Amino acid sequence: MDLTHLDESARPKMVDVSDKDNTTRVAVASGTISMNQDAFDNVVSNENKKGPVLQTAVVAAIQGTKRTPDLIPMCHPLLLTGINCDVEQIDELPGFKLTVTAKLSGQTGVEMEALTGVSIGLLTIYDMVKAIDKGMVIQNVQLEKKSGGKSGEYCR
Repeated sequence: MDLTHLDESARPKMVDVSDKDNTTRVAVASGTISMNQDAFDNVVSNENKKGPVLQTAVVAAIQGTKRTPDLIPMCHPLLLTGINCDVEQIDELPGFKLTVTAKLSGQTGVEMEALTGVSIGLLTIYDMVKAIDKGMVIQNVQLEKKSGGKSGEYCR
């Protein structure tokens, strides 16, 4: 089996994508955080002492998406052309679903950027609400869909 992130001497390397065509690439990832009712009510009412939780999580998700190559060793630094974040309130959890869409025109995909953005956004919610509920659960961080590149379309 050829491992793309190891050279012929089995040393780690970042894959050379210089021969790949530039294409429009889009990735959408999502994840959820569930919490107790007191924590949920605190977030929804915008009464958290640390500030507006969901707005801060969106900014963190954008920042996390942009900083992916600083966090994931083999990710290429990318010129992202767009990042969109959406937070959905899920009363029955209670909790929230965070979705990140990352886009670029380039030689490699943006799946890791979208997944990292979701993870950082959800961790930000946890950080801001942990004084109320340390038992929050982050789950289902997953790629929803992607397009562009040689491997084509993927949809969960």
